[in-house]
Amino acid sequence: MENYFKKLNSINVNDKTEKKGNLTYLSWAWAWGEVKKLFPDTTYTIYENADGLNYHTDGKTCWVKTGVTINGLEHIEYLPVMNFKNESLPLAKVTSFDVNKAIQRSLTKALARHGLGLYIYAGEDLPEDSTETNPSENKGKESPAQEDYIDDIKKTVLLSELHRTGWNAAGMLEYLSQKFPDTPPKDLNSITIEQFTFIAHKLEKRPTVPEAENGA
Repeated sequence: MENYFKKLNSINVNDKTEKKGNLTYLSWAWAWGEVKKLFPDTTYTIYENADGLNYHTDGKTCWVKTGVTINGLEHIEYLPVMNFKNESLPLAKVTSFDVNKAIQRSLTKALARHGLGLYIYAGEDLPEDSTETNPSENKGKESPAQEDYIDDIKKTVLLSELHRTGWNAAGMLEYLSQKFPDTPPKDLNSITIEQFTFIAHKLEKRPTVPEAENGA
């Protein structure tokens, strides 16, 4: 079977990008058109919340959730709704225009997970300040790279889903440690993207616990 990721990842997208500040953006319309030409059966999903809105919120900020499916494999991307400075917008200031922009950017990043333009995102989620570790402490171990850990918006998504389902963080971490014995997460900060994707699917299938049972 053809390695579609390798094919998409080999496409040079440099002349289809735009630089804003220190970030590089790939044109959503071009990216979608390019993938559809190569894989016509590709589909995308914009996940709505329980109220039918096309964004999700914790009452303070909000984010969008999108997915792109190619050859039967879906990659999901979460992205905060941000302003022109790439800062998360307070919920009260979010407009439909902001949400639409976030959806388009989220879909572009979901496409990148399939290979198209993935290289332009290298290092985008790295913190501005990184702390050095003692090499002797990690000798003989292979730890995930910093960019492989979840960011603040994904932590918020997890906490929101844990509250909705009544599952506590300790139980979730123990479950992840059983499923990923080579890289067991000690806390939310050490959950990898792979583990997040896995547990997010599990949480989506869990029923909502009534507020009274949730300690609210």
